[in-house]
Amino acid sequence: MSSELRRHPVLVRISDWLLNWRSWLFLLAVGITLPAIGPANSLKLDEAIESFYSPGDPDLVAWTRSKETFGGDEFVMVAFEQPDLLTAANLASLREFAQQFRDPALFSVEQTYDGKRITPRIDFAATKDLASVLNIDDAPMFSELPRIVRRLVGRVLRESLIDFSRNVLIGEKSPEGAESQTTSVMLRLLPDQSAEERTVTLRRIRELAAAHDPPAHVIGEAVQLNDMFRYVEDDSATLGWWTSALLIIVILAIFRSLRWVILPLLVVRVTIIWTRALLALSGLRLSMVSSMLDSLVTIMVIAVVTHVTVTFREERKTHDRVAAFRESFYRLAPAIFWNCATTAIGFLVLLTSGIVPVRSFAIMMSIGTMIPLVACMLLLPAGILMGKRDADPGESRGEEQLVRSLLGVTHAVERYPWPVVGVSILTIVVAALGITRLTVETDFSKNFRAASPVRQSLDFFESKLGGTGNWEVSFDAPEQLDEAFLDKVRALSADLRRIEMPDGTQLSKVYSLTDGLDFVPTSMGDSIDAKRAALRQLQPDYEAQLYNPAAGRMRIFLRAREQKPAEIKLGLIDEVEHVAQGSFQEARVTGLYVLIARMVSSLLGDQLESFILSTLGISLAMGLAFRGFWIGVASLVPNVIPILLVVGSMGWFGVPINLGTAMIASVSMGLTIDSSIHYLVDYRRARELGMDHNAAIRDTHAGVGRSLVFSNVALMVGFSVLCLSNFIPLIYFGILVSLAMLGGLLGNLVLLPLMLRWVPLRM
Repeated sequence: MSSELRRHPVLVRISDWLLNWRSWLFLLAVGITLPAIGPANSLKLDEAIESFYSPGDPDLVAWTRSKETFGGDEFVMVAFEQPDLLTAANLASLREFAQQFRDPALFSVEQTYDGKRITPRIDFAATKDLASVLNIDDAPMFSELPRIVRRLVGRVLRESLIDFSRNVLIGEKSPEGAESQTTSVMLRLLPDQSAEERTVTLRRIRELAAAHDPPAHVIGEAVQLNDMFRYVEDDSATLGWWTSALLIIVILAIFRSLRWVILPLLVVRVTIIWTRALLALSGLRLSMVSSMLDSLVTIMVIAVVTHVTVTFREERKTHDRVAAFRESFYRLAPAIFWNCATTAIGFLVLLTSGIVPVRSFAIMMSIGTMIPLVACMLLLPAGILMGKRDADPGESRGEEQLVRSLLGVTHAVERYPWPVVGVSILTIVVAALGITRLTVETDFSKNFRAASPVRQSLDFFESKLGGTGNWEVSFDAPEQLDEAFLDKVRALSADLRRIEMPDGTQLSKVYSLTDGLDFVPTSMGDSIDAKRAALRQLQPDYEAQLYNPAAGRMRIFLRAREQKPAEIKLGLIDEVEHVAQGSFQEARVTGLYVLIARMVSSLLGDQLESFILSTLGISLAMGLAFRGFWIGVASLVPNVIPILLVVGSMGWFGVPINLGTAMIASVSMGLTIDSSIHYLVDYRRARELGMDHNAAIRDTHAGVGRSLVFSNVALMVGFSVLCLSNFIPLIYFGILVSLAMLGGLLGNLVLLPLMLRWVPLRM
C-alpha cells in the first residue's frame, strides 16, 4: 500500500518527464527568463493617492471634487526659528529667503532623477510668507487713504494680519505672552505632477531650506507621501538582495555545499523575474505594501528548496542521485503543491480589504506563491543532477543534537498531554483578551524612523506651528454672496473653533472667507463687494482658494495636529462634519488628513475578516488534501494559537494596527500551515509503513522535523531583513511574522502530535 501511494501513477509520469527532459526544461527556463528581464525591470511603483481607494469611494469622490473646484492643495511648509522675528531686518531677511520660491530663475534648476532631466515646479504666485503678508503699503486702496488714517489703520491691520497668520505663517504666542519666533513659508505644488516631478521639486525645496541659516524644516502631506514612497522604493530595490545574501549564509552554514547555495539563489532570481514580468505585462503596479514582493518571494522559494535539500540528502543515504531525486519528488510533490495552494489562500483573502494597495498585494503574492512551483520543476532536476561529480548537501554541526532535542519533545508530549492542552487553552484566553485592546495607528509620523528628516520636521511643526494636518469642510455656496449667507459661514467658523475632544484636542487653525473679509478695515470698504476688492489687494489669492462662484462651492480650511491617537483624530473628523452639516446639510470634510485617517481606520476590521476567511479557506484546502474534514480543522489548531498569541500580544503591548500589521494574521496562517502539511505527509508515510502512532511521531520528528526547523529558521532570518526597512509598518510586519513562524513551528512539533492522537489521519 505504501509503495502504491508513494509511487502514484501521476507522480511517476511527472517524475519521469522531469528526468528525461531536464536539460531542455532548464534551457526553457533560461529562454523564458532572458526576455522577461525587460518587463520585470519596468514594474513601477504607483504613487497616486487615488490608488489607495476604490473608484466611487465617497471620501475619494469628495477629495477629487475639491481638487477640481479649487485646483488641488499640495502645500509644502518651510519653517525655522528666528529670534526677534518681527524686526524690520529679520522680516527683510525672511522676504529674501521666500523670494527664492517665487523666482523661476532661482528655483527651477534642472535636476536628474532616474536618468531623466526634470525641472522642479511650484506655483510661484501662491508662495506666502509673513513678511510679504505684512507688506500692505503697496495695496492701491490702502495707499489712497490719508497719511494719518493710513498710519492708524496700518498698525491695527498689521496686528490683525499677524493674528490671522497664527499657526500658518507664525506660531502661537507663549503662555506668558511672548511673541513666537517660529515662521513658515507656505508653498503650493502645481497639480497633476508626475512622481518624478514631485520628487525633484521637493528635493529642490529641501536644498534651499538646508542652505538657510538656521536650516529650515520642510513638511506637508505631499512631503510625507513622497518620502514614504521613496523609502518604499529604496526598500524594494535592496531588501530582496539583502534577504538573498542572509539566506545564502544560512544555507551554506547548514548544508555546506556550494551547489545547494547556487540552486536556491538561481530559483529565487528566476521566480522574481517571472513574477515581476507577469505583473508588469498584466498592467499591475507596485504599491507601498507590495514593495516587499522580492523579499517574500525569496523567503518562500528558500523554504521550498530547503525541504528539497533535506529530503534529497536523506534519500541519498540509500539511493543513487537519480533514484534519490525520484524518491524526493514522490515524498515532496504533494506537500509542496498544497503548501503553495494554502499560502496563496492566505494572501488571496486580503482581496476583502477595503485598502486597494492591500488588494493588489494579495494578487501579486498569490501569483508569486505559485510561480516557484513551476520554477522548481524546470530548474531543480537539471540543477541537482548536473555533472558527473556528486555534490550532496552535507550535515550541519549540531544536527545530531537537534534530532535528540526533537525526540525529547515527542517524549514530553507523550508524557504530559494535558498540561500542554491546559497551557494552550490559557494562551487562547490571554490572546483573546489582548485582541480586544487592539488599536489603529493613524499618526502618519509613526511610519518613519525617529531620526528621519520627515519625522524631525513633523515633530517641529507639531510643537511649533499647530501640526501638519491640512484639511477642509466644503459646502454649496451661491454665485452672489449676501450677508445672510456670510453670517452662516461666520457662525460655522466660530462653532468649529469651539470643538474640543475629551483629551482637550482642538483644531489648531480655522480660516474662512469671512475671516479675511472681517479683518478688512471699514475705512477700506464697507459693502461686501468693497471688502472683497480690498481683500484681493491685500491677499490676491485668498478668496480664490476658499470660494468658487462658478462651481457654487465654498470651503473652510482646517488644520489639526497629526500626532494624535486614532480615536481622537477620527472623532474630531466626525465632529467637524456633524457640526458643519448643522449649518450646511450637504457639507463634507475632505483632504489628505481625512483620507489617510479613515483609510487606516478600516484596517482593524480587515485584520479580523481576513483572518477568519483564511482560516476557513485553509481548513477546506487541508480537508481536501488529507481527505478528511476533521483533520483539516485539527491541523489549524497548532497554527491558529500562535497567531492569536501574536495578535493578542499586539493589544497587550500597545502595538497598533497599521498597513504592515493588518496583514499579519492571514499571511502568517498561509505560511505556518506549510509546516503542518509536511508534518502530516511524513506522518502518514510512517503510519503506512506499519508504525503505531507514537513510533510514527518519533520518526516524523527525527526526519521532517529537521527540515521544518531549517526551513523556519530560513524564513525567520529572511523576514528579519525587513527590520532594515525605512518604512516602519514593514519592520513590524517582519518582526511579527517571524514570531508567528516560530510559534507555528513549536505548535506543529508540540500540538499537532496531540491532535493526531485524537483525530486519526485517513490512510
